[in-house]
Amino acid sequence: MTFDEFETAAYEIADTFPEDFYRELNGGIIVKARALLHPADRNGDLFVLGEYHRDHYLGRFVVLYYGSFMRCCGTWSEAALREKMRKVLLHEFRHHLESLAGERDLEIEDAIHISQYTKKAEEQRKEGDG
Repeated sequence: MTFDEFETAAYEIADTFPEDFYRELNGGIIVKARALLHPADRNGDLFVLGEYHRDHYLGRFVVLYYGSFMRCCGTWSEAALREKMRKVLLHEFRHHLESLAGERDLEIEDAIHISQYTKKAEEQRKEGDG
């Protein structure tokens, strides 16, 4: 899937979501070409597929990283890739809606997953050193 096809698919998927999801999402959805490794990455394999931002100056917006999707899912069928895009968009919209409600449940879930990843990566590193 080319960048342009990915961007079009992202907007098509997002258009299927309820209007309420977009309340105060004044920056909309942005698709960036780059791949982005997570700061907790240990093995060159923890890519950020999407992010939710809330910024004092730029407002609230969702970013999808085409390059990250291609690194993780580039060999998938178009249908499978579109489904992954839908799941990532829903994940980022959940961050947005929780932010509006003053909740942090998904942030906590994400932190737990990252903690599990880093623990596993450290254990694998130790096994390799041993």
